[in-house]
Amino acid sequence: MFLPVAKSDMDARGWDAPDFLLISGDAYVDHPSFGHSVISRVLEAEGFRVAVLAQPGWSDPKSFLALGAPKLGVLVTSGVVDSMVNHYTAAKKRRSQDAYSPGGAAGRRPDRALITYCNRLRAVLREQPLIIGGVEAGLRVFGHYDYWDDYVRRSVLIDTGADLLVYGMGEAAITEIAHRLAGGEPVRSIKDVRGTAYVDTEAGLRERQEAAASAIASAGAFFRPDGGRLRFIELPDYASVVRSKKAYAQAVAAEHGEQDPVRGNALYQRHGAQIVVKNPPSALLAQAQLDRIYELPYERAWHPMYDAVGGVPALEEVKFSVVSHRGCFGGCSFCAVNLHQGRIVQKRSIRSIIGEVELLARNKDFKGYIHDVGGPSANMRNPACAKQARSGACKGRRCMHPRPCKNLVADHRDYLNLLRAVRRVPGVKKVFVRSGVRFDYIMLDKNREFLRELCEHHVSGQLKVAPEHVSKNVLSLMGKPGIAVYDAFGAEFLKTNMALGKKQYLVPYLISGHPGSLLKDAVELAEYLCAKRISPEQVQDFYPTPGTLSTCMYYTGMDPLTMQRVHVPSGEEKIMQRALLQFRKPENRDYVRKALHLTGRADLIGYTKGCLAPPGSPRQPHDKPYGKPHSKPHGKAGPEAAKTKRRYKR
Repeated sequence: MFLPVAKSDMDARGWDAPDFLLISGDAYVDHPSFGHSVISRVLEAEGFRVAVLAQPGWSDPKSFLALGAPKLGVLVTSGVVDSMVNHYTAAKKRRSQDAYSPGGAAGRRPDRALITYCNRLRAVLREQPLIIGGVEAGLRVFGHYDYWDDYVRRSVLIDTGADLLVYGMGEAAITEIAHRLAGGEPVRSIKDVRGTAYVDTEAGLRERQEAAASAIASAGAFFRPDGGRLRFIELPDYASVVRSKKAYAQAVAAEHGEQDPVRGNALYQRHGAQIVVKNPPSALLAQAQLDRIYELPYERAWHPMYDAVGGVPALEEVKFSVVSHRGCFGGCSFCAVNLHQGRIVQKRSIRSIIGEVELLARNKDFKGYIHDVGGPSANMRNPACAKQARSGACKGRRCMHPRPCKNLVADHRDYLNLLRAVRRVPGVKKVFVRSGVRFDYIMLDKNREFLRELCEHHVSGQLKVAPEHVSKNVLSLMGKPGIAVYDAFGAEFLKTNMALGKKQYLVPYLISGHPGSLLKDAVELAEYLCAKRISPEQVQDFYPTPGTLSTCMYYTGMDPLTMQRVHVPSGEEKIMQRALLQFRKPENRDYVRKALHLTGRADLIGYTKGCLAPPGSPRQPHDKPYGKPHSKPHGKAGPEAAKTKRRYKR
């Protein structure tokens, strides 16, 4: 049974009002891949009444009263995807479709949905506890660079006026908050829940700092799971991160450094008289707790009210997919998983996953194909090493980069046993792995049994992998392995498929214009693609989304982990870098020729093998070197902006 979405639904259940009203920027889909569904089902399992108001009409505050006022509080999320990413491409062009809306129709939620929703709610439900969560909230806890405004915006807590922000996956935090509210505790006194952030005063912060300093062993709230005493670390204040890009980079590095459920400390940042405090992440869930979350009674369907318009497109990709674990220790700089799910992998039991697959096999629409069994990185199903559970992920180090840690355990046996068990479920014809595999992790495993079974049973002709680039410098800033590792994997993949008598291919994901990429690096990548006869149909232009290390590089022109200067492609150079990745397209030839002249590689213009573009027409000669343009600084604020100009390296 779906949760109530109208007053008639509540009447049928005999409710006078819900305990919690959950407002979502996504259409209501009751499936464990949708955050609003998970949170609502977790609260329901705890005995709370939850009603769902999906995609309310934000122009009229009264639309937020369609289900009445809740007894305990309002929960707000913009959806599975950040609302600005959902609305705009990397080129800041409006998207024409929204997979998370009925019929795929765009325009069903506002830009910066959290802020708009909360401002409307405050107009009609002034005294209600207001709690925000989801990706859009979790990546904007402190002052953050906003690509769409090209400016450092304030904490989303201040812009929304919310009482609490739940970041990360959120189940443990929202459960504790709900019970404390039900017990009569005022929302503004709830300041010690892990996985949350809030706005405090100077006196309130001092009180918590003093309590932490004088804590005794029984005061669990002030001790970390690793046994260390909780500290409150101050970040550069909001005015400083607006004024100084160095201060901004330092704040980002500090936040990433404490994003650990075992050894992490509290962080705070002053916004004038207001202080935003971020508690350490929620503790790791026991496997039984994680199993319970995915075994709740989801309908695994969109709400019937969307049937007339063809449903919600986003469900199709995940309807017959299974989440096997959370977290990723891959450490890619452009990925937000570190801030949302964390670096320590938490996995479900094989028993629980098989139970879910058996449930899917009984679905009337099931055709025998499990579309995916995985997580952020499908084959990283175990923690990187045994010590993470007691000591957390190492601060200031990455498990896979610049070289794999000596303590890293590369072992696919558990994941392989899981896939074998899923294949044996009655009614299952084929099990695919589509959430992506880390080829470098596969190469670290000396046992090639997983690769063989992956090729034999779990690839549908093409395997998508993500080398991202070929330049050593760019890959280092991305946190990715050298291209030699990808080439070695490609050789093993080909060898394995030949032995199996299969014709299957690798489809590489590539990113153009990533911070640190010089024009000559893009030419190097194009030469590689030409030599390997790879013609990428889709290329991801680097997208600066809030919270990631790469976005910090893009804005500041420096690597926050080393504070070293980083070249930032912009303007026409960025267009040229993208064109080089698809140099075979006729419409890209002028940009390719220009890039080759700028980098002194006119030898790659011609008709011979290895050339990237034919000579220009007489009307568009490109036989003279161009000048030396400068990359533009990003951001409207700060005297340091003028210092970020860098010349091309010839």
